[in-house]
Amino acid sequence: MNTLPLETDPSVTAVRHDTFTVERHVAATPDAVFEAFADTPVRRRWFALPGRRTSYAHDFTVDGGETATSVFTTEGAEPERLAYASRYLDIVPGARLVYTYTSRVNDIARWSSLVTVELRPDSQGTHLRWTEQAAFLAASARPEDDLPHLRGATRLRLNGLPAALRPAGPTGVPGAP
Repeated sequence: MNTLPLETDPSVTAVRHDTFTVERHVAATPDAVFEAFADTPVRRRWFALPGRRTSYAHDFTVDGGETATSVFTTEGAEPERLAYASRYLDIVPGARLVYTYTSRVNDIARWSSLVTVELRPDSQGTHLRWTEQAAFLAASARPEDDLPHLRGATRLRLNGLPAALRPAGPTGVPGAP
């Protein structure tokens, strides 16, 4: 058993904490936007891990959660095994969603977050406010890029939300004839 205090154990890195908020206007009702989080086939259209060989499970209930895995490859680098696991803490239909999640890269927990998604009606649809409080558990090769990377990935996912809200055509693609 390791008896060194945390601050003197070189194998344990300090946890960094950061918070960010992303806000979006979505041209749909709060109930429709909420369904894009709750309805698994719709959620899969805008929320996915990058890569191939994916797995996915979703239980949209308090104490339920979501799991996803994939293998991400880029030219000139070893493939990375990505894993995501969440747990829903609070669900208020059409208004709010609070959950925690942990992201792993190659079986190492990189960060855990508490996410609050608030949906408020506005004059042209819904004002979505996503607030994420992240604890970075294991720094990447460039720790200064960890928060911008996480914030950017969240923005990219939310960019796909409006298209996911459009009904899928016969091809299964949203908005396609």
